[in-house]
Amino acid sequence: MRIRVLLFGQLKDIVGQSEDLLDLPAGATVGAVTSHYSQQFSKFQSLANSLACSVNQEYAASSLALKDGDEVGLLPPVSGGKGDPQRAPKETAKSDQVSEEVRELRSDHCSIVREPIDLQLVKAELGAPEDGAAIFFDGVVRNNTRGRRTLYLNYESYESMAINEMEKLAQASLERFKVRDVRLVHRMGRLEIGETSVLIGVASAHRVAAFEACRWLIDTLKKTVPIWKKEYFEDGAVWADGEPFPEEIRGSK
Repeated sequence: MRIRVLLFGQLKDIVGQSEDLLDLPAGATVGAVTSHYSQQFSKFQSLANSLACSVNQEYAASSLALKDGDEVGLLPPVSGGKGDPQRAPKETAKSDQVSEEVRELRSDHCSIVREPIDLQLVKAELGAPEDGAAIFFDGVVRNNTRGRRTLYLNYESYESMAINEMEKLAQASLERFKVRDVRLVHRMGRLEIGETSVLIGVASAHRVAAFEACRWLIDTLKKTVPIWKKEYFEDGAVWADGEPFPEEIRGSK
């Protein structure tokens, strides 16, 4: 059988391509895909235990059996966790090539965009007379990473999967915190210092629920949604290191 493999972040740099067609015997599992690349690339092997995998845009365990035509995503830890700029490879500080993608993806409560995020527009869309609180988290690009001067950032994502995962978080927050409405907006591509990378808005009758929902949304998004950040410095660039995916996402081995 033949499957389509998508690679993101540092994995695509290690393998040298962002997608691959892989022929496997019938009944092969997701684990066979990671084993294939681990055997070919030592750097890939060192990351294998911290990766998550998806099948047809849903997180999947390594034991899941594949079918002909499946799309398998190999996902390094997402941006927003720890970072070590001293490990930056020596390369020219230039922007990653941006493929011809849609300029915006939307779901009921979320969007992924390539243009500047308009806080006032999102605020106007979210507001309602019955709200007693409207809380916004505005994540902006800072000018340094652990004291090292940052020139700009470049964000990429598994966009079709990312928008679905963001919407799941939005729906979960509505149920968990009983807030009235939420918005999640994330920008892709090159971002300059001071620009908004992610905006989260929560509207609620009461401030406590709004604060709690907003905090939970940004913390969980940064751990689980397939979005990666590359930081550009004067002497090179590096993919921001993230914490390993939660065990329930990495799946049972």
